[in-house]
Amino acid sequence: MPVKIESREYRKIDATLMETRKQDDGAMIVEGYATTFNQPYELWRDKNMIVNEQVDAQAFAETDMEDTIMQYDHEGRVFARVKNGTLQLEADEHGLKVTANLGGTEIGRQLFEEIQGGYTTKMSFGFTVTGEKSQRSKDEDGNTVILRTITKIGRLYDVSAVSLPANDATEISSRSIGDGLIAEVQKEVLAEEERKRRIGEIRKILKREEPNHDD
Repeated sequence: MPVKIESREYRKIDATLMETRKQDDGAMIVEGYATTFNQPYELWRDKNMIVNEQVDAQAFAETDMEDTIMQYDHEGRVFARVKNGTLQLEADEHGLKVTANLGGTEIGRQLFEEIQGGYTTKMSFGFTVTGEKSQRSKDEDGNTVILRTITKIGRLYDVSAVSLPANDATEISSRSIGDGLIAEVQKEVLAEEERKRRIGEIRKILKREEPNHDD
């Protein structure tokens, strides 16, 4: 049996969910949601196929978040961290809530001002998937629609403030979505197109061979 290699994935949220507040003790608090639950979004689209995705409300029940960090665009300096108490993560009825104190460093305070000023409004998270399910359906245009539900997230590496404005779908890692599910459906689509082509050729042949009753 082949070994499944977990690859890190990233998602951005298509909503302005980050809020700020300053406290009397000097803390600069940023709150937002790294992801929402059970709200499908389009992940990928191709000819005759659409892949939507959602995160199950129990996906973070066993997630390793012991040393999750907060970054900017998933790279560079660390702005907050679970281990030192400046980053708190909690799954509630809406999604994975992020509460971060950015007042501990100069760059953190700068990021706080950017978020407060509306220059940075989006969040994203980096994670691995260890449980998922999918279902297929057809839309009114005949497209195959796959709904991928992430049921279990193994590790949460980071939550990030991100610079890109909206989620034009989402960022996808090099990992094949649904362990090759897309490739499987593409193969089925091509097979169906080939079947229709052959039926069309047979009908043309039969039409040419039909006797002419006017003779």
